[in-house]
Formats: sequence, C-alpha cells, structure tokens
Amino acid sequence: MNEVERWLSVEEIAAHLGVSKETIYRWLEKEDEKRRIPSHRIGRLWKFKASEVDDWVRDGGAQRK
Repeated sequence: MNEVERWLSVEEIAAHLGVSKETIYRWLEKEDEKRRIPSHRIGRLWKFKASEVDDWVRDGGAQRK
C-alpha cells in the first residue's frame, strides 16, 4: 500500500534543504511561477511536499538569477 507523504512546515522544509526560513519566504515571493518554490497555502500557513520541492530544486528552481 502507498504511504501518504506528509505536509511540511516552513521550518521543516528549510531544514530539509539546509537553508534559512527567510530564504524559503523569499522563494515564496518570486513573481516568476517557475522560480517560486512549490507550496500550498492552508489558511495563514504555508505547507510543502518534500517530493515537489526536491523536483523543483533538481529542475533549477533554486538557482540564483
């Protein structure tokens, strides 16, 4: 049976990537959708799936431009 991937908080995704929370918030503010970190807003909270973020990093989304 497939295990459901849990949602991660800003703090957890920052630790997963080894960056600061401020970096995550900067990536959330990107105007270019391809450069913005994949996320889902639930009320006032931002939530992330590690698999989506890992794919985004591999595709170059986290590179500086």
